[in-house]
Amino acid sequence: MNHHQVQTLAEAVQRNCHISDARHGGDYSLCIYLMKMREYYRWEKRLPLGAALEKDAVGEWLAEREALWDGLAEAELAPVEIEGEAFDPFDADAINARLAPQGLVYSSGLGHQAKPHFFLGDLERCAVNGDCSVYVSAGEYARDLTAPPAMSLGKTIFLRRESLRRMLWEKLESWRWSRPDNALGRAFACYAFDTDFEAALSAMADREIDHALLHEQGEHQAGLLLGDNDWGQMLLDLAQTPAELMARAVRDHLADSLVTLPRLLESVDTAAQPAALHFYVGNLTNMRKSIFPSLAVAYESWRRDGDLAELRQLAERGREHWQTLGAAMLALHQERAGDAAGAIRELVSARHL
Repeated sequence: MNHHQVQTLAEAVQRNCHISDARHGGDYSLCIYLMKMREYYRWEKRLPLGAALEKDAVGEWLAEREALWDGLAEAELAPVEIEGEAFDPFDADAINARLAPQGLVYSSGLGHQAKPHFFLGDLERCAVNGDCSVYVSAGEYARDLTAPPAMSLGKTIFLRRESLRRMLWEKLESWRWSRPDNALGRAFACYAFDTDFEAALSAMADREIDHALLHEQGEHQAGLLLGDNDWGQMLLDLAQTPAELMARAVRDHLADSLVTLPRLLESVDTAAQPAALHFYVGNLTNMRKSIFPSLAVAYESWRRDGDLAELRQLAERGREHWQTLGAAMLALHQERAGDAAGAIRELVSARHL
């Protein structure tokens, strides 16, 4: 593909991103929305991380973007056209079969509250890991308001280096407001952010992209245990309810108990590298922390005694606990379908670990 063709493709993918944002931009609280829009502006304008933003310029851009979204709120997602051939925008496998040989990578899928995600970027590398194909992207040409650094689609895993770097930077900037003594701060303290920001960010991104792969491998295994199709239908029926957040948290914990935690604990034990474990705990969502309170207890025990035994035992217990809970959630959904949200919320609330 020449430059013009890539630009045309990027514009088409970006339009679908805009349609998704038009439909779901209101899903966020005002504070989160404005934070995401500032980051989105910085990405779109190709500004360096940490560059000062002009208030008037951001305000004007925000008004223009919301006007654009108003005009696209009822629009349909368009096919992705590559050299005269049209593809369903959710058929990432077929699209990447055409794009990967040309050094590009495309992803599509549904995130929180069934929000469609799309992106187009430079292909950094493609590999096979077990029975999964792994695509790692570098710079991105098209993306939506939310840019998840990692996503699994069946047997394909997408890792987005640029999105990961931005996510790490955002978390660092937020932590720096008050510099609390917490797991996230301990993770950042393992890198020389105050003396060599770029080197520190690159080093952290290199490490965390490997750990994002571990989580997605766990997601794949969790899908085999729980059934991707049944789980996906349940998430759609639970969309925009507290039960959806619980379901995602349960599956994330299962994935991490299967793969991420055991591998992280192995690396901490053998290489004395605590940064990854600090970041893992510090990066947990509030929902994940609330349904897995014993994880915080085991983490503090390791901090106090330097002994990983409690965390290892917890990972082993977690595999059975989260799989059993996930299966019970699926059974409730099969029984009650679209009316299962309340029962699933009560079930998860009663079975914290």
